[in-house]
Amino acid sequence: MYKHAAWLPAALLCAVAGCSGDNSDLDHASAPLTADLETGARIYSGYCVACHQEDARGIPEVYPSLAGSPVVLGDPKELALWVIKGVRPASLPPGRYPTNMRQFGWMKAQDAAALFTYLRSHFGNAGSAVDAAAIEQALGDGE
Repeated sequence: MYKHAAWLPAALLCAVAGCSGDNSDLDHASAPLTADLETGARIYSGYCVACHQEDARGIPEVYPSLAGSPVVLGDPKELALWVIKGVRPASLPPGRYPTNMRQFGWMKAQDAAALFTYLRSHFGNAGSAVDAAAIEQALGDGE
């Protein structure tokens, strides 16, 4: 009846075998990072996408691209100061864009770390995860 039905029992057996055993350490280790990425994606969609666009490529000559950005991929502490307090990083040349970045002073360190981790690991970027403690230290307010 079905052309490829002969491989179905073997596929089911492999799927069941892959799900058996105790992988709890692996599941728990990846759960916080997954949650952080989901939070980061939600923050990006809610607050950043209007300017930087769905693909994070921005709008040429108006809003910068976050893909391959030296600011995004550079020191996360500088990124935090830029996004949250408006302190322009040295790696961002002045006067390149006619618009000013809106400050997100309401953002907690944990949310900023989630957003930065998301940005650094998506849109073709391959940066490392960002720790909330490093953001708290950069901001100096002990959030």
